[in-house]
Amino acid sequence: NGAVPGERGKQDKSVKRGNWGNQIEFVLTSVGYAVGLGNVWRFPYLCYRNGGGAFMFPYFIMLVFCGIPLFFMELSFGQFASQGCLGVWRVSPMFKGVGYGMMVVSTYIGIYYNVVICIAFYYFFVSMTPVLPWTYCSNAWNTPDCAGVLDRNLSSHAALNLTHILNTTQKRTSPSEEYWRRYVLDLSDDIGNLGEVRLPLLGCLGISWVVVFLCLIKGVKSSGKVVYFTATFPYVVLTILFVRGITLEGALTGIMYYLTPQWDKILDAKVWGDAASQIFYSLGCAWGGLITMASYNKFHNNCYRDSIIISITNCATSVYAGFVIFSILGFMANHLGVDVSKVADHGPGLAFVAYPEALTLLPISPLWSILFFFMLILLGLGTQFCLLETLVTAIVDEVGNEWIIRRKTFVTLGVAVAGFLLGVPLTTQAGIYWLLLMDNYAASFSLVVISCIMCVAIMYIYGHRNYFKDIEMMLGFPPPLFFQICWRFISPAIIFFILVFTVIQYRPISYNDYVYPTWAISIGFLMALSSVICIPIYAIYKVCRSEGHTLLERLKNATKASKDWGPALAEHRSGRYAPALSPSTESHLEVQPLQPEKGQSEAAAASPVQGSNGSAHSQDSRL
Repeated sequence: NGAVPGERGKQDKSVKRGNWGNQIEFVLTSVGYAVGLGNVWRFPYLCYRNGGGAFMFPYFIMLVFCGIPLFFMELSFGQFASQGCLGVWRVSPMFKGVGYGMMVVSTYIGIYYNVVICIAFYYFFVSMTPVLPWTYCSNAWNTPDCAGVLDRNLSSHAALNLTHILNTTQKRTSPSEEYWRRYVLDLSDDIGNLGEVRLPLLGCLGISWVVVFLCLIKGVKSSGKVVYFTATFPYVVLTILFVRGITLEGALTGIMYYLTPQWDKILDAKVWGDAASQIFYSLGCAWGGLITMASYNKFHNNCYRDSIIISITNCATSVYAGFVIFSILGFMANHLGVDVSKVADHGPGLAFVAYPEALTLLPISPLWSILFFFMLILLGLGTQFCLLETLVTAIVDEVGNEWIIRRKTFVTLGVAVAGFLLGVPLTTQAGIYWLLLMDNYAASFSLVVISCIMCVAIMYIYGHRNYFKDIEMMLGFPPPLFFQICWRFISPAIIFFILVFTVIQYRPISYNDYVYPTWAISIGFLMALSSVICIPIYAIYKVCRSEGHTLLERLKNATKASKDWGPALAEHRSGRYAPALSPSTESHLEVQPLQPEKGQSEAAAASPVQGSNGSAHSQDSRL
């Protein structure tokens, strides 16, 4: 179980909270959490837009100096305390608002992420037909502007001329775009004009929430088994689509578009900003999910090794997905006789318009469509499991009594039902406007602020020496010097750079030709502020409630680690965490019924207790 060499064997299991069945479950869950829809629909586009292969250089530098260190910090933080994103802040109670901010962010993302999954479910179901419904322009929802790639049986030269005429005289709309806008969404003209609820999407939203709930019905015990499939099968599908893609005519053109380095762009600050932002958002830092997943690890698990494996897997998946996307887009551009940039897109536009249209050109197109959307569903579910578990764990750990622990399934059900109801407005005719508003504002700069404050709180308020000792106690070795330097100086500096870059690069949101009204953008900013505002509000509350005659005394008491900070199991509380034998402290610790003698303090070891018990204590104090 990763116990420190020379130490007596320990139970190392939390009977009360539960643990992962084995280490593979944790790694697969974290991979499923980090690898999401952004790896498929955002990274390849960013790479092609920011200089192709040249973008890989800043991307991997940001991974090494910001991504992996932050990932390791969050995993070690959650694993050491065996608490969710609220409970860990016993380390410095004044900063518990950071935990509430993480919960708010996870709530927003959880609401709209499942709506994207429900649209993927919808496309998955409608793909089960002999001919995909967005193949031709002969449907009731199509307009005269519609020009399908299969509608005309012309020679390539005539097709090229027709494409040129279409591009110059009027904007060609593809059947897949009209299917998406006019049939699936039945898009309204304004964000304020909600229209009616799209019942097929509402039904699919219900299905996706039921799936998430059933997979989390027993917490990590059930989700840990599900991830064996949900985290691995997307790679099978990616590989099938990759092999199919590179055998197509024009695929090489698309891949060259994706990879050809434009070295002049490497001096552009925007490229570095995009690289840092993509690493930061892709790994899921500051969402609270990493802390939550790690809290179910055994105390001595090597989370240093895990953080490197998961971070590199996540980035490698992004690069691999780029080959899958651009090989098919290259084939489609070749078929239309246009440049790849004309068909390249990102976000929902790639997943539900550009790529589905390209799939109609393939033989047995419904099969490829079913595979592609099944992959999107699994990628989304892997992230959604962790978002829901983050909220449930935070609530259960915060209440913390036996009654709620036994009824954790009902808490999960309650959160799922609330998530479904809050997602209903996103299935209306204006739903996509709201979805993109939440995506752009609810989880953008607020995450950067939360992460920056977390770094400062752990390294400078709690103290880097204390934290390094905690990690040494847990892993048997202190964090490598590189990580110590990154945590203290480099990572916070990069996070600050991302924040400044986000502010400088800010442009009001738009969707195709629709520009959002001022009141909608104001709601977006309020969503962004709602997570950050938790931090100062809770800090003020905590300082007011702390003991002390002067403000300085109150601040010191509010930032000082609480008495019950430290390893959750009594058998791991040695050295400075050895519990004083008072009822108030013992009530917060979980004492194992099998080996109660392990929970004694060093002071008790000095008392006239002989035999194996005494030797166990001498080892604990050495550790």
